[in-house]
Amino acid sequence: MPGYVVRSILHPLKGGTLLTEQTVERGFRKLFQIPGFGREEFDKAEELLDQLRPESPLRHRLGVELDELRELAVTE
Repeated sequence: MPGYVVRSILHPLKGGTLLTEQTVERGFRKLFQIPGFGREEFDKAEELLDQLRPESPLRHRLGVELDELRELAVTE
């Protein structure tokens, strides 16, 4: 179940520890592996992106992907 995996990945957020870029990207990919994702997955993806520096190329790339996924979800 993707939500379970993401919750365990996001757990360090509560302690104030920043996640590595690799961990953020892995969590992001796991959120959208299974079709039928929705608002909860988008919110969790935003939380993951917030763990990256604003100038991070990964943050920009995943942000663009997230926007594209939102557009696809709206059109379906």
